[in-house]
Amino acid sequence: MTLQATVSMSWVGTVLAAAEGAGVPRAALLARAGLGADALALERWPIDHITRLWRAAAHCTQDAGFGLKAGALVGPGSFNVVSYLLQSAPSLRAAIGVVQQYQRLISDGGRFQMMAGAQAGWVVYHPRQGTLAFSPHQIEAVLAAVVAFSRWVTGQPVRPLQVQFSQPRLGPLAGYRQAFGCPVAFEQAFSGVLLDNALLDAPLPQADAQLARLHHQYAAERLAVLSQGRALAQELRSWIAAALPARVPTRAEAAAALGLSERTLARRMQAQQLSFSALLDAVRRDAALQAVAQPQRPLADIAQALGFAEPAVFWRAFRRWTGCTPAQWRAQQAASP
Repeated sequence: MTLQATVSMSWVGTVLAAAEGAGVPRAALLARAGLGADALALERWPIDHITRLWRAAAHCTQDAGFGLKAGALVGPGSFNVVSYLLQSAPSLRAAIGVVQQYQRLISDGGRFQMMAGAQAGWVVYHPRQGTLAFSPHQIEAVLAAVVAFSRWVTGQPVRPLQVQFSQPRLGPLAGYRQAFGCPVAFEQAFSGVLLDNALLDAPLPQADAQLARLHHQYAAERLAVLSQGRALAQELRSWIAAALPARVPTRAEAAAALGLSERTLARRMQAQQLSFSALLDAVRRDAALQAVAQPQRPLADIAQALGFAEPAVFWRAFRRWTGCTPAQWRAQQAASP
């Protein structure tokens, strides 16, 4: 089974901080993205949640350089436990290797690849989107973040040799020059940052092999927990989504479908801090947003298909999820560029 990509709240916080710095209140941004304030209490977001957030931020700020500016804000707080590993790595090349190894702790909505050359190496980003196509601002933010984290890890004013994107240019070239300080090309074969080998292999001032071993051990434990929890959560979400059109599924039915006793399932969910009602609510929410975005589909039929006893109950749930009614949400989506 292919697991849905997710992203840590530390990376979500980077987007929220950039939008707030541009004058967009957090509540307004979440509402535009169709996300309730309770989404901030989650440990991780499905990748489509943050794609909605990026789209909302681009719309609310009307800033073609928003992704570049958000990526430039990256610092130790953006990478949770991985930040400690980066700061204790022996070189920038080793630090990038750490990101590759533990990237899922930050986000698994993409992966990095190192392409080594005789004089320089490319840090290439391969996005992994969900149901929704990535906002191009997401890609620009990632490459700007590569440069920003290189600067704070090395303590040097890092200037790449070249930056390129597989997508078209979003804003004026001056914004890219300011963000990267080097030539930037667009509509290329891949998106990446070219760094000099001397920079990649220079010893880092904070390198500490003993601390690095401790941080690796902790990060590996966190990665194992994440893998186990996501596997169960995704199994349950997939089963709930399949069962939902026929009825509102229960935890007892889920346990039977997975070949477990209800007590065993409850124990595993508790150990991984999962809630069946929260998973059911999340599946209903995602299904509701997709269905309501279809203008020809009657809202009352959507409420019935999602197992709500009457339309008014669905209306209240939808307002809790998004801050607006289904009709308002549909009108916003129709008006979006």
